[in-house]
Amino acid sequence: MMQQILSKIFGTSHEREMKRIQPTVNKINSLEADMQKLSDEQLKAKTAEFRQRLQSGETVDSLLPEAFAVCREASRRVLGMRHYDVQLIGGYVLHQGSIAEMRTGEGKTLVATLPVYLNALTSKGVHVVSVNDYLVTRDCEWMSRLYNWLGLTTGVIKHGLTDEQRRAAYAADITYATNNELGFDYLRDNMKFDLGDYVQRAPHFAIVDECDSILIDEARTPLIISGPAEASTDKYYVIDKIIPYLKKEIHFKVEEKSKSATLTDEGNLEVEKLLKLDNLYDPANIEILHHVNQALRAHHLYRLDVEYMIRDGEIVIVDEFTGRLMPGRRWSDGLHQAIEAKEKVDVKNENQTLATITFQNYFKMYDKLSGMTGTADTEAVEFRKIYNLGVFVIPTNKPIRRRDVEDIVYKTENAKFKAIASDIKERHAKGQPVLVGTASIERSEALSRWLKQEGVRHDVLNAKHHEREAEIVALAGRKGAVTIATNMAGRGTDIVLGGNPEVLARKEVPSEEGPEYLAALEKFKKQCEVEKQQVLEAGGLYIIGTERHESRRIDNQLRGRSGRQGDPGESRFYLSLEDNLMRIFNGERIQKIMNMLNIPEEEPITHKMVTNAIEGAQRKVEGHHFDVRKNLLDYDNVMNLQRNAIYKMRRKILEGEQIERSLLDMLGDVVSVILDTHLPQDSRPQDWNLEELQTALMAQFGLRIQLDRSMSQDKIQELIVANVKKAFEFQKQSMGPFFEQISKMIMLNAIDQRWKEHLYTIDKVKEGINLRAYGQKDPLIEYKKEAFKAFEYLNNVIKTETIEKIMRVQLVAEGADGLEDTMQKMRHQDDGIEMSYSAPSDSGDAFADMGAGAGAVAPEAESSSKRRMVAGPRQDDRPLNRAERRRQKGR
Repeated sequence: MMQQILSKIFGTSHEREMKRIQPTVNKINSLEADMQKLSDEQLKAKTAEFRQRLQSGETVDSLLPEAFAVCREASRRVLGMRHYDVQLIGGYVLHQGSIAEMRTGEGKTLVATLPVYLNALTSKGVHVVSVNDYLVTRDCEWMSRLYNWLGLTTGVIKHGLTDEQRRAAYAADITYATNNELGFDYLRDNMKFDLGDYVQRAPHFAIVDECDSILIDEARTPLIISGPAEASTDKYYVIDKIIPYLKKEIHFKVEEKSKSATLTDEGNLEVEKLLKLDNLYDPANIEILHHVNQALRAHHLYRLDVEYMIRDGEIVIVDEFTGRLMPGRRWSDGLHQAIEAKEKVDVKNENQTLATITFQNYFKMYDKLSGMTGTADTEAVEFRKIYNLGVFVIPTNKPIRRRDVEDIVYKTENAKFKAIASDIKERHAKGQPVLVGTASIERSEALSRWLKQEGVRHDVLNAKHHEREAEIVALAGRKGAVTIATNMAGRGTDIVLGGNPEVLARKEVPSEEGPEYLAALEKFKKQCEVEKQQVLEAGGLYIIGTERHESRRIDNQLRGRSGRQGDPGESRFYLSLEDNLMRIFNGERIQKIMNMLNIPEEEPITHKMVTNAIEGAQRKVEGHHFDVRKNLLDYDNVMNLQRNAIYKMRRKILEGEQIERSLLDMLGDVVSVILDTHLPQDSRPQDWNLEELQTALMAQFGLRIQLDRSMSQDKIQELIVANVKKAFEFQKQSMGPFFEQISKMIMLNAIDQRWKEHLYTIDKVKEGINLRAYGQKDPLIEYKKEAFKAFEYLNNVIKTETIEKIMRVQLVAEGADGLEDTMQKMRHQDDGIEMSYSAPSDSGDAFADMGAGAGAVAPEAESSSKRRMVAGPRQDDRPLNRAERRRQKGR
C-alpha cells in the first residue's frame, strides 16, 4: 500500500529513469536538422572524426548525443528507417549496460544500432548476440549495410566456420554471433597451443538479443566440450531391459516437478533380483544405481516429440523454450545414453568433460553487458542478482490496443482441442488471422489433426518444419491465415498484418534483382495493403495459447506477437485439467470443485480462482528454476576461479613470459615438497628418512647423491640444491635454442592432461556431494572443500610432471625442420609428447654423474604439499633455497 502511495507521488523507478534520459533524447533531436544538412561524404566522415576525438581523450559517453544523431540520420538514408524517440531511449539504456524491455514490434534490431555504432568506435569490438544462426545471419546482412556505409566492419559467427573465418569475424568492429558459438570459441581457444591460433579478442561489450532466453532459460545448462570416455555401452542395454518390469509407485516414484525418479525399498530388491546383485548400495554398485535412476527418468519423464526427436537414427534434443532442434547437444550423466537405449538407436559412449563454463560466468567476463527482450521485468530480480543488470521497461511508440481475454479451462484435453478448433474455424471464416501457440511438437500435430477434420487450411511451424520458419511467420498475418507454432521465443520475425510483400515476392521470383522481382514486389505491396485493411476490420491478429508454459515470460512472448505498433488484436489461453502445469500444480483441487458442481466436460469455466491457481503454479516453477540456476552458478563459481587460474597460467606460457623463471619456480617447489616429506625442518637426525629421500631424488631427477646423518641439515639441502640445479642446467644446454619452445609444449601438455583429469574428478565429486546433506553437512561447502583439495593436488602434479619430463627429455629429431615437425605433433596430441625420454634402470646407469632421469614425487610427498604455484620472479638465480622460498611465500 505504502509503495503505491510513494509511486503516485514520486513515480515508479521506470518513470524516474525515463525522465532522467529525456534531456539526452532532446539533445539528439536538436542535432537532427544539422545532420540532415550534411552530405553523404560529410556524414560518413563523422566516424573518423569520432575515433580521433576518442584518441585525444574524449569519453564514449560524451560522444553519445552526436553519435546517436549520426546513426539515426544514416539509418534514414541507408535503410529507410528513422529511430523513434522511444528507440533512442532504448539505445541509451543499452549503452549504459542495462536491459531494455521493449514490446514485440517496437524495432529492437534497429534500437541496437545506436549503442553498437557508438561503442564500435573504440575499435575494441562489439558483440551482438542472438539465439540461432538464422537471426545472426539475417541481422548482420540487414544492419551491415548501415555500419559499412558509416565505415565500420562487420562479421558473423555461426556454425561450421573455419578458425580463419572466425578470427576475421572477431577482428571486425561489430560481430554478430550466437551465444553457443561465443562460449565454445572461448573454451576452444583455451585449449590451443599457440596464441596465433586464438580466434577471439578480449571481451569488451555485448548486447544480448532475447536476453531472457539466453541469460535465464539457457543458463540452466552449462556449455561443455567433451571427448569420448573409454567405457562400454553394454550396461545401458542391460539396464533398459529391466525397466518394463518395474511398476510405478510400487518399485519407484517419479517427481515431475524436479524431473527425478527414485527406487523404493521394494524397487531396490527387485533390481537386485533382476540384475543378480547382492547389494545395490554397495560402493561397487553405486554407478549401476545411478544408471537405473537415469533409465527410469528416460522412460517416464522424457517423451518422443516433446523433449526429443529421432532424426537420422540419432536422438536430437528439442529446446523446451523455442521448440527448435539442438543437433550436437547431448544430455549428460548417462541420460542421453538411457534415452538412446529406450528408443533402440545406437548408444554412443559417455563423454568426458574437457572444458566447461556456464553462460552466467562467460557473459560476466565482458567489460560491459546489456540486453534487450520483450519480456524481462518478471525476471528483474534474477538479472540484478546474477548479472548486476538493471531492467528498464521502455514505453511503446503507440498505445497497445490488444485485448487479453481471461483464460478458460476444460476438464479434458479433448474438450479443449474441440473448443479451440471450433474457435479457429469461426475466426478463419471471417478472415481474421490466427496464431496458435503450443508447448510441444506432439501438441502441435494433435491440433493439426483436429483442424484437418474441420477442413481448416493451416501451416505448422515446429522443429520438424523449421526450414520454412521465416516464411511461415512472415505470412502469419495474412487474411484468414492459421498458423500453429511451438513456442514463439526468439522467432525474430515480425508478423505483419496483411503479409510481408518481400517474402511473397521472393516466393514468386527467387532472385532479388531485375525488373521481374521489382514488378512482383510492387504487386504484392498493393495486395498486402488491401489485406491489411481487411484484417484490421476483422480485429487484427488473434492469439490462442493451447496451454500455459512453466514460465510467464514465454506466455507473454506469445501474446506480444499481436498488437504491434498500435494494431488491434486479441489473445486467449485455452487450458485443461490434463495440461502438465495444471496436473502437477493444483489441478486436483480444481477438478474436485468441477466434479462437486457437476460441470459437464464440454462446459468451460472462467473464474478468478483458476487464474490465481495458474499464476501461483507458474511462480512456483519459476522459483524452482531460479534455484536450479543459482545452484548451478554457486557450484560453477568454485570451478570458475580454478578455470581462470589455469587459463591464465596457459596464456602466460603461450606469451612466453619468463618460461625459465616459471620452471625454476616449479623446480623449487618440487624440491621443497621432497625435503619437507623426508627431511622435515628442525627435525632430529634420527628422524630423517635418508633412504627414501635418495629414492625420491632418483625417481624425480635421476640423481644419485650419497647422504648420511653425519652431515648437517643445511649441508644436505645445499648438496641437493646444487646437484638439481646442475642437472637442470645440463638439460637446458642439451636442448640449446629449442629450450623455451620444448619447455612450453611440455608445460602445456601437463596442464591440459591434468586439467582434463581434474574435471573428471570434479564431475564425480559433484555426482555424490548431495549425499553429504544426510550427515547434516552443507553440500556446497563440502564441494568447495573437495574442489580446493583437488586443485591443490592438480597444481602439485602439474609441477612434478613438468619437471619430470624436462629432466628426462632428449632430442632425437635432426635439424630445425625435424624439430618443428616434432613440435607440431606435440601441439596436436593430448597424451604425452613425441620425444624420447630416458628412464632409470635397475643397474643404476640412467644417470651416472649428471643427466636426465625419470619418475615422480612419491604419492605421500604429493599429498603432503600445501604449496601453490609461486608467482613473480626472484631477484637472483638461486632457485632452490627453501628458507628463502618460505620468506617469499610469506610476502
